[in-house]
Amino acid sequence: MKPEISQLLQQAVEQLQAQGTLPADLSITIRLENTRDPSHGDLACNIAMMLAKPARAKPRDIAEAIVAALPASDLVNKVEIAGPGFINFYLNAQATASVIKQILQAGEAYGQCEQGEGKKIQIEFVSANPTGPLHVGHGRGAAYGATLSNLLATVGYNVHREYYVNDAGRQMDILCASVWLRYLELCGEEFEFPTNGYKGDYIWDIAATLHRENTDKFKHSWPIAEKLPKDEPDGGDKEEYIDAIIEHAKTLLGGDYRFVFDLGLNYILADIKDDLQHFGVEFDEWFSERSLMDSAAVQTALDLLQKNDVIYEKGGALWFRSTHFDDEKDRVVVRDNGQTTYFASDIAYHLNKFERGFETVIDIWGADHHGYVPRVKAGITAMGQDKNKLNVLLVQFAVLYRNGKKAPMSTRSGQFVTLRELRKEVGSDAARFFYVMRKCEQHLDFDLDLAKSQSNDNPVYYIQYAHARVCSVFRQLDEKNMLYDETIGLENIHLLTEPHEQALITKLGRYAEIIQNAANNYEPHQIAYYLRELANDFHSYYNAHQFIVDDNKIRQARFALISATRQVIANGLKILGVSAPDKM
Repeated sequence: MKPEISQLLQQAVEQLQAQGTLPADLSITIRLENTRDPSHGDLACNIAMMLAKPARAKPRDIAEAIVAALPASDLVNKVEIAGPGFINFYLNAQATASVIKQILQAGEAYGQCEQGEGKKIQIEFVSANPTGPLHVGHGRGAAYGATLSNLLATVGYNVHREYYVNDAGRQMDILCASVWLRYLELCGEEFEFPTNGYKGDYIWDIAATLHRENTDKFKHSWPIAEKLPKDEPDGGDKEEYIDAIIEHAKTLLGGDYRFVFDLGLNYILADIKDDLQHFGVEFDEWFSERSLMDSAAVQTALDLLQKNDVIYEKGGALWFRSTHFDDEKDRVVVRDNGQTTYFASDIAYHLNKFERGFETVIDIWGADHHGYVPRVKAGITAMGQDKNKLNVLLVQFAVLYRNGKKAPMSTRSGQFVTLRELRKEVGSDAARFFYVMRKCEQHLDFDLDLAKSQSNDNPVYYIQYAHARVCSVFRQLDEKNMLYDETIGLENIHLLTEPHEQALITKLGRYAEIIQNAANNYEPHQIAYYLRELANDFHSYYNAHQFIVDDNKIRQARFALISATRQVIANGLKILGVSAPDKM
């Protein structure tokens, strides 16, 4: 009802401006809020207080003038002025109930709109290095990114979902070296595995595949136990140590290094894709960092920065003058050994995004990357792009608790709970819901025991149970050989006068607004909160009233109401990536 009431207010203000009661040059923004207390009406507007200063009049006098100028409407029962000048609208119950017809007619499309006008928007999320399985920390970014993508598509954006695959660089070299060292152990070599190598069981699995399919082909003649110390030297640099192993591997394996590298990459990437697919997370594109190198896109971006005079040489390295663009310090883009940095690749990648014609670019990163935002925006600006088209949303990693104890999550050590394990234990529905039921920037303690419980305290269970309950009532109607007639139900909506019915109708009427607000603010948790409240209103109604009553008109009206409730729950859960079961 907000658009209709806003139009009434707009017409009233324009009439007052035409009469000279209000200045003609006033900038007017009408905002309507849902009232928290039903005794104050359904909607409240503070426009009189907003106009008081520029109009040089008392808010209450302005409110009285606006109310007097309001056009007549069947939607409104009465209008009152409250406090210093709030205008409260009491809506006609039948007009409010018209939302039931809207829901039932639109079905799965209810809540959709063209707010986004088909604008191209790219959302890049997860993008975890393919150095190991996804853990529960990655799961939150996956759930948030997928849900936000669904939400923006619902309001009319042309959404492109993308995963940036870091298939180049040092971490992948460490992965390759780790696989090769485990392979050497399977070939009979004995040595101390480096502290900074990847140690998970999945490394053994990849190495076993390499050994099974190639036997000793990649062992060569290097007696690693003699060439390397038992462990990093006391007080030595662990990073330098693993870098030395990488260089040895590249020298000894030669052209075969890429074979081992790709085996590890493809094994883990396939696992990530499978994991996300079963989590209900799909991507339109898996964008390869290596493709930037192969296409010379990184060099093209660096050349552009050089042309714009924001690159300088120092200590044999090339530096980007990011301090000229509000970053805290300049950044290296090419190391003194001639290798480009991750940052150089990121600059090229973001240039590529804008060159593909996206009107808005959203990056979803872990909160630990907050310091990276200014330098990326600096790079975008230095290349002549509009940094305001980039929105970086930071997601706090979720901390998993089982039996009150915190679970570790370290990829290199191999001691972590994978997303796959979480899905297996609590199910994808609970995982998807729990991940998005808080603002993305808020810390999230993932209570595993609560997520598995079948109780009213578990929000996803409580919401799904509301949907299943409606389905159960329809089955009961069928068992009694009685039919639901939607036409009769809609004709008799005016009979739904019980407080529980009115509360449920009012809540249904707010769904479309919630969707738009959530999309505007990139806050899918608003949907989770709304569905929890809607489920609560339905369960209260269910516990207080019978639906299968003798009076056919009331029965059909009630079934129309709960059918609309079922539809809205299903639509909302679909955006969240959660199923709406018929039975529980």
